[in-house]
Amino acid sequence: MSRIVVRDVDAGYGAVRVLHGVSIEIRQGETVALLGTNGNGKSTLIKCIMGIVRPAAGEIFLDSDGTRIDLTTKSTEEIVGLGIALVPEGRRLFPKLTVEENLLLGAYRTAARGDIERNLAFGFEAFPVLRERRRQLAGNMSGGEQQMLAVARALMSSPRILLVDEPSVGLAPILVSRVIAKIKELKDRHDLTVLMAEQNFNQATKIADRGYIIVHGRIEFEGQSTQQLRDHELVKKYYLGV
Repeated sequence: MSRIVVRDVDAGYGAVRVLHGVSIEIRQGETVALLGTNGNGKSTLIKCIMGIVRPAAGEIFLDSDGTRIDLTTKSTEEIVGLGIALVPEGRRLFPKLTVEENLLLGAYRTAARGDIERNLAFGFEAFPVLRERRRQLAGNMSGGEQQMLAVARALMSSPRILLVDEPSVGLAPILVSRVIAKIKELKDRHDLTVLMAEQNFNQATKIADRGYIIVHGRIEFEGQSTQQLRDHELVKKYYLGV
């Protein structure tokens, strides 16, 4: 059993504080949605979990089979080594490398190197367009294809926990639906635990078990089900136009 716990975290950039006392928990086997409009701190929280941004206060730890691992003392490389992978906002591919080269870079984690062929085959099965374009430069692909590549690259590290930051950004609505559905399919097939930061409420709640609403760097509501989220006044105000 494993879970990530974020407790009373403050974080930001220089003198600018973005997160204020944020606490969330992602339990094994769940898909948890972190909902909020642009500029409310979703990406900063994801970066704190991945060791890219260091919290000014609070704690972030991985509870793995009864062993508590303080993630705030780990480098990003070490966090990836613990089985936590990130699909970053904006995809962050290597545009002048091919699709296959980008995928192979995702297998940098030592524990994943023995599974390269299996993970590569699975990525091509999950996203057939990647097989067709395996020799194509990533920078020449469409936005939707690049998002598929970013997801497949994260899976190359054989993660247990997948963090997905704004998968809908820059995609046409039909592609958003396909990418979100594929994340659920991959989660089920790989028995992943997923935290998805997203501003598209309707798409995120299609696959989430529960979620949090973040407003101006604070968790304003924790919904124990998607129905609880849908019924909350903040959702009606910001997402449903009620």
